[in-house]
Amino acid sequence: MGKTAWNRKGTKAVGLAALTGLVAVSLLSGCGGGGKSGGGGKTAMPDTSKEGEVINFCVYQEVTKSFVNDYYPEVESVSDDEEYTYLKDGTKIHWFVYNSEEYQEKLDEHLKKQDSDDPDERIDIMDLEGDYMRKYLEAGVCIPMSEIGIQDSDIEKQYAYTKEAATLNGKVCGLSNEVAPGLFAYRRSIAKDVLGTDDPEKVQEAVSDWTKFDEVAAKMKDKGYYMLSGFADAYRVFSNNMSKPWVSDNQTVEIDPAIMDWIKMTKRYSDEGYNHKTINVFTEEWMKDQGPDGKVFGFFYSTWGINFTLVGNAGDEGFGDWAVCKGPQPFYWGASWFAAPKNMDHPEHVKDILLTLTCNKEIMKKMSIDRNTFVNNVDAMSEIAADPKTGSDFLNGQNHIALFNEVAQNINLKNLGIYDQGCTLDIIYSFSDYFLGNSTLDDAKAAFEKAIEERYPNLTEVVWPE
Repeated sequence: MGKTAWNRKGTKAVGLAALTGLVAVSLLSGCGGGGKSGGGGKTAMPDTSKEGEVINFCVYQEVTKSFVNDYYPEVESVSDDEEYTYLKDGTKIHWFVYNSEEYQEKLDEHLKKQDSDDPDERIDIMDLEGDYMRKYLEAGVCIPMSEIGIQDSDIEKQYAYTKEAATLNGKVCGLSNEVAPGLFAYRRSIAKDVLGTDDPEKVQEAVSDWTKFDEVAAKMKDKGYYMLSGFADAYRVFSNNMSKPWVSDNQTVEIDPAIMDWIKMTKRYSDEGYNHKTINVFTEEWMKDQGPDGKVFGFFYSTWGINFTLVGNAGDEGFGDWAVCKGPQPFYWGASWFAAPKNMDHPEHVKDILLTLTCNKEIMKKMSIDRNTFVNNVDAMSEIAADPKTGSDFLNGQNHIALFNEVAQNINLKNLGIYDQGCTLDIIYSFSDYFLGNSTLDDAKAAFEKAIEERYPNLTEVVWPE
């Protein structure tokens, strides 16, 4: 969930202007503008009222399909090849599942059919990852949730940042059923060796701001360890705390001071030997650093990362040797949103699916317990966090849910924009040689500017802080 956003292969992003050219003109009136509005909870039928026999659901991850199949009470059966899910009322869901690298291209191809006379050609619901969700919202592809009868009162228990991220023109246009707040995961044995304690509260005191974090990094080096694995490890913490979007006037990339702070820190950590110089996350070397022979103290990870990726990389020997704390700043990494495109033709079904998977506390609580995932319901997660039985064997019994719950309520996504995915990919790769000592700062800046020019021809310049 989210990790493929770091995979550069095949992910050349489509700019807003290009996306607008891909989808039908009828889709581009904009979220929250000019459409019919559902009042008093009554569902307003979207532009095309003819309903097909199939609910077309486009996703980039198999887990979304399993959420519906396992937790939506109206599911009757699933086809042997899992391409179709049959509901109790006779309607069937047709699943279009693509890998992350090709997903946006495939989704755009589907969306070109949204004005088709055949309702079974149209997408009714789609999965959007946070890194590119704004691209689809701001292209006018997604209708407000209110147009299918989901009101603000229905989603009041969702974490604020997930609604903020999917709001356009004052209306929520996408709903998430999972939340991905981040924490700093560290190795207990290294903490004891260097800091004299592995207690999460005391380790948090030691890394509660970036100045203290740097001090611990120096201590780690003195003892033969690395504070971080590589260049991208702390990136999300800085980028999630930018003071403005990457592009503020639709033509100029303005490098935020937070990004420059990440560049300066990463260069210093590379030169001082505070990191292991792995170029990106999810590389073989990066994953080995989380294994039993790794010498890296910690990793910034979100819910899915700690519960699944780190657990897998750490192996059996790692169980009990890890803990988590909040770290220097709140951040998130990953998660996806459900959105309904204009001209979809199953508003009642989509409404019921979304209310069940993103608003039903009891079902979401069960989902969290069954799958060890963090769901988008404050009450459900608060109840789990307060349960004295809550704890992770991997984290030696620590109640990480309580920390996730606290961080999730302090995340701010007001600066999320349509260029986030491309700028993230390009800034990390363009500065890798600089971090390795193979190029100058000016060379790295020039490499980033060239990459942005190729990726987003509509952007005219890159402005760096003084």
